[in-house]
Amino acid sequence: MNLTSPSQENIEHMIEAMKKKLQLVNSGLIQGSDYSLQQYDDLKELFDMVMKMPSFSVRDMEEIVSELGALKK
Repeated sequence: MNLTSPSQENIEHMIEAMKKKLQLVNSGLIQGSDYSLQQYDDLKELFDMVMKMPSFSVRDMEEIVSELGALKK
């Protein structure tokens, strides 16, 4: 998938991939539709960071989820 161009479909893909990698228990609380194209660059940056991390501490997960919450519409 080409994530270089902002689209709602790309946002949905990035959110779903991050939820899967983070193995979130309450993943239903984070939906791609909660984010607008205005946050695309920030979401892409967070996505790239999450996908590069081999594992996550509890603190890492809290910070990532907090950042996702801050980026919501």
